[in-house]
Amino acid sequence: MAQAIGVDIGGTGIKAGIVNLKKGALDSDRVRVDTPKGASPEDVLKAVNEVLDTLEVRDSDLPLGVAFPAIVKNGKTLSAANVSDKWIGFEAEKFFEDGLGRHITFVNDADAAGVAEVRHGAARDVSGLTILATLGTGIGSAFLYDGVLLPNTELGHLLYNGTTVGDASIEKWTAYSAMEREKLSWEEWSARLQVFFSHVEFLFSPDLFVVGGGVSKHPEKFIPLLELNTPIIPAIHRNSSGIIGAASLAAD
Repeated sequence: MAQAIGVDIGGTGIKAGIVNLKKGALDSDRVRVDTPKGASPEDVLKAVNEVLDTLEVRDSDLPLGVAFPAIVKNGKTLSAANVSDKWIGFEAEKFFEDGLGRHITFVNDADAAGVAEVRHGAARDVSGLTILATLGTGIGSAFLYDGVLLPNTELGHLLYNGTTVGDASIEKWTAYSAMEREKLSWEEWSARLQVFFSHVEFLFSPDLFVVGGGVSKHPEKFIPLLELNTPIIPAIHRNSSGIIGAASLAAD
């Protein structure tokens, strides 16, 4: 049976699982630990080792993919959204390989989720431009054109003047974490989502929106409230998309 391991590092939680590559689904339970406060490289590495130990795959020779919430180029993290600033300009792939004692594939977390949905989920066999947005601690994005990934888009960092002073990224106002932090109703939060998706729709004229992240398990609460010309649907793999995509890329 073709399998690989996926680890999805987020601003709030670190999740992992063993993935069936043929089915694009988990062959194991999904394990999770909280992302360490401050999310420094050393503390995140300890947490990744913890989830691999829980899965009993620390010494496995299965391919291992690690997804991370940052711009990733040539194994280096070039941004630090919702994690320590120590990750900026950091040789993250080498750091994890040294710390785990094995080869890994290291990718942006939203890109991993996009790969899962285009290979095994909501964006499979969709022609044209699919934009996946992960709504969680922040907003991640993945562009997929005729099934091909255009990596490292960062739509959550579009500038928006409705955010608090000192941080003009629209994700601070629109991410699922904003709904929880400000105790917004679904209707109030959906009005903010409308601003985000309408702007992205105007800029890129996509053929499909796919919504991932933790909130994708409640699509009936907010998707019907959005008025867009572009179809918008939840990710099939919900909050496991990053795990599945990271594992799939590791096996390529």
